[in-house]
Amino acid sequence: MVTYLYWFLVAALVIGTLFGLGVRLGKWKPALIIAVIIWLAATIAYYFWLQQVFVKRFGGTMHITVPEEQYHISATWKDDNLWIENYNPETNECIFREYSRGNMLEGKVVIKNCSPLQSTGMVLPKDSAVQ
Repeated sequence: MVTYLYWFLVAALVIGTLFGLGVRLGKWKPALIIAVIIWLAATIAYYFWLQQVFVKRFGGTMHITVPEEQYHISATWKDDNLWIENYNPETNECIFREYSRGNMLEGKVVIKNCSPLQSTGMVLPKDSAVQ
């Protein structure tokens, strides 16, 4: 819901700029330049920062894909950053990775000889890709 409000406000700013400068004052070139700058800045801000903030604080949906060779263990929030823990059975490593849409300022922690399923008694499924 907050995401829809955000994009509605961005659209209102772009349309307001085009109407205010372009239609009313007849200055189409500055109106188009400012409208493109507003749209580009809003898109970059959403893509690299605001999506996680909106999901965490106000609810929403994010889609993240776990790599095929790994098993998902858990996910947690640290401030406004989403950390995801996966297990790689081929290397016996637990990988904590900070999720960042733009792959900028992304953290990663690798725990070697992790064996997270060993203490629970669970057995990994026999898969030809894992062997």
